[in-house]
Amino acid sequence: MITHMIATPYGEGRLEIRRARKSVATVLLSHGAGNGVETHDLQALAKALPPQGFSVMLFEQPWRVAGRPVASAPATLDVGITAAASQLRTRTPLVIGGRSAGARSAARTARSLGAAGCLALAFPLHPPGKPEKTRVAELEEAGVATLVIQGERDPMGRPEEFPGDLGSMDLVVVPGADHSLRVGKRGPLTQEEADAILVESTLEWLVRDIVGARA
Repeated sequence: MITHMIATPYGEGRLEIRRARKSVATVLLSHGAGNGVETHDLQALAKALPPQGFSVMLFEQPWRVAGRPVASAPATLDVGITAAASQLRTRTPLVIGGRSAGARSAARTARSLGAAGCLALAFPLHPPGKPEKTRVAELEEAGVATLVIQGERDPMGRPEEFPGDLGSMDLVVVPGADHSLRVGKRGPLTQEEADAILVESTLEWLVRDIVGARA
């Protein structure tokens, strides 16, 4: 793993780089509002994708690098991920993604960054208990092939709350999982099985909709 510091107007972010030996695409992922890139879902992808030909870049936003407990405003997250993307030197397709707040930021910036796809883990479709405050427009406006991986019990957007037709969006459900994509000890799956759904569905989508679309 290689680490680079990324300058942004809001302080330095940190980019963790895991390159595939012969990369066919690059996946740039950022984290949520309550944690950093150490979450199990981002780490599972960072471990599993490079051996399959997909380089993974994990971007830690400046607020997290600075040790602040609360995420900065959504617009600052977009500035951060844009700064990270501008430092990448790749001729292969770029996928912008992240979990929760990072997924929202990815959807908002994918088109402007020239991304081939958007990977949204645990997309916060609405604040907890407030389904009327929907953020579905962010997904609709992503403008690129989009994969949403959502926990069945996510209080910020259960799978059935997503519209039935979002154009180029695919939705994968992790049975029994919450907003952190954790299933718990009494879930219908083990955590290992849940993480396998995350990795395998991401790989299938990358091969079919990102690499396959360029073939």
